[in-house]
Amino acid sequence: MDLTSMIAAERREFADLLDGLTAQQWEAPSLCAGWRVRDVAAHMSMGFRYSLPQVLAHFVRARGSLHRMTDRLARHDAAAASTGQLAGWLRDNARHPWTPPVGGLVSALGHDVVHGLDITVALGLDRQVPEDRLRVLLDGVTHKGARFFGADLTGLQLRADDLDWSFGTGTPLTGPAQDLLLFAFGRRLPEGRLRGAVPRAAAAG
Repeated sequence: MDLTSMIAAERREFADLLDGLTAQQWEAPSLCAGWRVRDVAAHMSMGFRYSLPQVLAHFVRARGSLHRMTDRLARHDAAAASTGQLAGWLRDNARHPWTPPVGGLVSALGHDVVHGLDITVALGLDRQVPEDRLRVLLDGVTHKGARFFGADLTGLQLRADDLDWSFGTGTPLTGPAQDLLLFAFGRRLPEGRLRGAVPRAAAAG
């Protein structure tokens, strides 16, 4: 499957999952520090709904802080939209060509998959990301990329116990591949999901 089709499938499947959440789950905290599930869902579709001039205007209003800008927009849109709209924005834009500023389609897939896991892991939902999508992202794990998201992988070997994948050298950190992916993206996972000397990772958004 090509990357565009993987992204479209991920968005449609996740929109279906969002449609099945309860009102309580929508208001529950995610793995993104300070964001509820509905805030993450709103952020996931931000790139489809704002033009480049609009993004630049909000960036200026946020005094040049990307984090401040995305936080404000996510909270605003999450408050203004119904849960049906939040899910629909993903489904209706399954083949939208948006990509993050760097990384192209791989980064777009990572944005969808990782933020999806921010929701499902926090809620305790057992959603397994299809292996073909997961491997694309695992193959892209680097020390530099992990540092960007606040994770220091120095001296660690990430070792998946559910598929043939490892990264780095040093003290083993073992667990499901998608949990290791989250760790490499700076997420602080619920206790017990990874085995080994787990360093503190940033609670990224």
